[in-house]
Formats: sequence, C-alpha cells, structure tokens
Amino acid sequence: MKEFFENVIRYPRYLISFTLGILFNAIQPLVPLLQRPTTAVALIGALVAGFLFLTFTLRAMLGLNIA
Repeated sequence: MKEFFENVIRYPRYLISFTLGILFNAIQPLVPLLQRPTTAVALIGALVAGFLFLTFTLRAMLGLNIA
C-alpha cells in the first residue's frame, strides 16, 4: 500500500511540470513579438480580445447575468 501512495503523490508533480512545459512552449514563440512596440500592442490586444470573447461566450452559454 505504501508504494501505491508514493505513486499517487507523483501525479501532482507530473501535472505541474506538464502544464508548465506546455505554457513555456506556447509562450516562447511569442516573446520575439514583444520586442517591437507595434507587434506588442497587437499581441496584447489579441490576447485581451480572446479572453473577452471566451468570457462573453461562456456567460451566454451558461446563462449567467451579472446585473
């Protein structure tokens, strides 16, 4: 039983390292775009627009009204 719990304890560490690896590999190609102000503004605007689109879509799908 001890081996089972030792194995289960490894999964959160695996999840964290897997998630950080995915984020690092997703952000790494975008870093050079932040060097120039024009592309930095466009990239940040696209990220904000994507977040707002996701937020409004989920609110509409789930029927959430904050008013």
